[in-house]
Amino acid sequence: MTTPKHGRISAKAAQFTESVIREMTREALRHNAINLAQGFPDFPAPAEIKLAAQQAIADDINQYAITWGARNLREAIARKFLQWQGLEVDPEREITVCCGATEAMIAALLAVADPGDEVIVFEPFYENYGADAILSGATPRYVALRPPAEPDGEWTFDPDELRAAFHTNTRAIILNTPNNPTGKVFTRQELEFIRDLCVEFDALAITDEIYEHILYDGARHISPATIDGMRERTITINGMSKTYSVTGWRVGWLIAPPDLTSAIRKVHDFLTVGAAAPLQAAGAAALALPDDYYEHLSSDYLARRDHLLGALREVGFTAYRPRGAYYIMTNVRGFGFANDVEFVRHLIADIGVAAVPGSSFYSDDLGAQQVRFAFCKKEETLAAAIERLRGLKRG
Repeated sequence: MTTPKHGRISAKAAQFTESVIREMTREALRHNAINLAQGFPDFPAPAEIKLAAQQAIADDINQYAITWGARNLREAIARKFLQWQGLEVDPEREITVCCGATEAMIAALLAVADPGDEVIVFEPFYENYGADAILSGATPRYVALRPPAEPDGEWTFDPDELRAAFHTNTRAIILNTPNNPTGKVFTRQELEFIRDLCVEFDALAITDEIYEHILYDGARHISPATIDGMRERTITINGMSKTYSVTGWRVGWLIAPPDLTSAIRKVHDFLTVGAAAPLQAAGAAALALPDDYYEHLSSDYLARRDHLLGALREVGFTAYRPRGAYYIMTNVRGFGFANDVEFVRHLIADIGVAAVPGSSFYSDDLGAQQVRFAFCKKEETLAAAIERLRGLKRG
């Protein structure tokens, strides 16, 4: 008699692992290592945003908001998108508030993708994208972003390779700009090339723009929805986590045409019902901050980037200069380790600094000698990490 296999898991869940990024945080805690792995700030969020959240709780904004988002937050999102990107959206029919940009991505894919569809993902990619495509029933198709020949150069994709990835069953392409983990900021020319492919193959663009205000060296964030011909085929994802240093609040949103928004709202409702009501109220206050807040945000991160970038190069890393977001991708070949995972284990256990192995951002072995560091930390945290990194020895 055969014993029933009650522990059987789905074929979908068998295709991916748990988050390596969050695993590295647990390893950092276990070894008392400085955490330059997971992308959360270790400095305070803006005082006025925290006060707004406290006031919302005191005012008893503690029950369900409308499932697709409190009206004042949706209206604030629409005002900000118009101010920064020049595109008018309807907060009643085109905006959905979610539990972070992470839920927004899976809600979007579940709403638009079916088994047999393909979703194009640039790699290296934020690790959720591949798993989300699989969970939605679609098949991810990966296209490489190539590291620059010189560390101060740009990550690029091969236009012919991207074109070859599009087929009649391509449902969407996922774009992350500014990009995690590379710091790439997609140019207008690149976005227009992607637009032409989306139009030709009748595909959607699902864009993660969570780092839109963290930019360096004159880089400019262009929301793909503002490119001619993309307004009706783009799902724009954003959130509070990175811009306002509140990664634990889990308030994000999607902007999409009404027909897509209607489908997304149905999926979102049965995924999470809604984001935390008092934090949505605080989100409306955050989105009303003056323009100089965003200027200071970028300039503060620029100083951190340059501090860590210079130190990594001094120690012996090939460190690629990011144009946006708050990560530095590196090549660690010169240290003599077999692969990135072995190197990161040594880094955490023996040096006392946690990073993320580059292979977690790839579908194959392209990242086997790459490692990502996060610099969204206090200056004293970065200084302490740099001091420990000086203990590394070249292979």
